[in-house]
Order: sequence, then structure tokens, then C-alpha cells
Amino acid sequence: MKISTKGRYALRLMLDLALNNTGEYIPIKRIAERQEISEKYLEQIITQISRAGYVRSVRGSQGGYQLTRRPEEYTVGMILRLMEGELSPVACLDVTDSCDRADRCVTIEIWQQLKDAIENVVDNVTLADLVKRYHEKGSCEYVI
Repeated sequence: MKISTKGRYALRLMLDLALNNTGEYIPIKRIAERQEISEKYLEQIITQISRAGYVRSVRGSQGGYQLTRRPEEYTVGMILRLMEGELSPVACLDVTDSCDRADRCVTIEIWQQLKDAIENVVDNVTLADLVKRYHEKGSCEYVI
């Protein structure tokens, strides 16, 4: 399973908002510059994030975006699922009763264990954890 650039950039965008959370709205242009990501691409991503209620926006010269919740309340899993959908390594785990072989399939156990392991990681790391890691690394450039 690979996380798409859309998922990775969404996480970077949300982390940027958390790192620069001063109470002021942050223009997408500034985020794009810091992250070295196309402003147009980030606009597409922020639209989806905004519709989900993860950020709020204000238009105009002082406008931009900010988180709607505290960084502790966002998990990596929430952000990735929003952009990627389910994080299952195989489709048969996403839809119940989708496979006629499910009752006798021995490999489904492996796929379920893999899914559980992935979810255990992404659902237990918050934006606040990533902010802390960022500062521990000495505020160096980060790539997700």
C-alpha cells in the first residue's frame, strides 16, 4: 500500500497549520512556499479538508486557514482516511460480504493483521506529536 502525494501533502499542510498556529489565519500561498508544493495543488487539497470541517477559512487580504481543533485532536489516520479512503491493503477488507471465499480464505487473516498494524500507527500519532517531533529535530525541513 502506498500513500498518494495527495495524502502526504494533506498531512504536510495540516502539520504546517499546527506548527504555525498563532491564532492568525495562514494564507495558502505561505504554506505552499514553506512546503515547496504547488499552490494550485494545495488549493484542491485544502478544499477537501475544509469541507470535512478540519480547517476554517476567511477570505480577503487578511484571510487564510487555521485548524478548527487543537492539534491533539487530529490523528494522522483521520487526515489520511479523508484523502485516501480506507487504509486497507486489500479491497476485500473494506466491504463486508464482498468475497464468496471469505469464510475459507486463509490470507484474509494476514491482510487484517497488516491493516490493524497500519491503523495502530496512524491512529495513535497526532498532529501535536508531529509538532513535538519537529521541534525535537531542531526545526529542520521535514518530508512526509
